[in-house]
Order: sequence, then C-alpha cells, then structure tokens
Amino acid sequence: MQFFNLAEIEEKELIPGYHARFINSETMTFAHWRIEQSAEFPEHSHPNEQVINMLEGEFIIRIDNHDYQLQKGNVFIIPAGVPHSGTAITDCKTIDVFYPLRAEYK
Repeated sequence: MQFFNLAEIEEKELIPGYHARFINSETMTFAHWRIEQSAEFPEHSHPNEQVINMLEGEFIIRIDNHDYQLQKGNVFIIPAGVPHSGTAITDCKTIDVFYPLRAEYK
C-alpha cells in the first residue's frame, strides 16, 4: 500500500498554463491538474486510455473536429490512441487517470 500527500508532491508545468502533480501506481498514472483559463493543450495521442474527472471549471475537449464541453462533475473517457486537444474556458481543476501507467509522467 502507498500513501501520498499532494501538498508534498512537486507541481510541474508541462506546457504553459497546465500544472500537474503526478502519482503513479504499478499500473496507472493519476494527474492532478491545475489549468489556467484560456490555456490550450495541442493535439496529441498516447497509447493510454485516459479518464478526465472535472472537479472545477469548464473545459473544451476536441476529438475528430467535435467539441465536448466539460464542467464540474463530468467524466470523459478517451480511448487509447485517439488524437485529442483541449482548451480551458475558465480556471480548472481535474484529475486524469491513465491506464496503463505513463512512464513519462514518473
């Protein structure tokens, strides 16, 4: 078993406006994001399934030229390998869960 205190985990800014604290289990990565209003995440894909859990704010996720507007309480699942991008409409807090573990987020 493992215990983590988020306040003790270094926050990293991966791209402008996207700040994360990462926790990894043996098989999954949990990204606790603090996203600044208007920050954009460029289109990308990865071999991991991704589950976005919206805690605060409003966020647009783009897949196949279709926009999905997410807000507090929404959960959105992106299959592995699907290209996607996003923009924060407001300041946001989210938790993304990736399976399998994202080695680059260790």
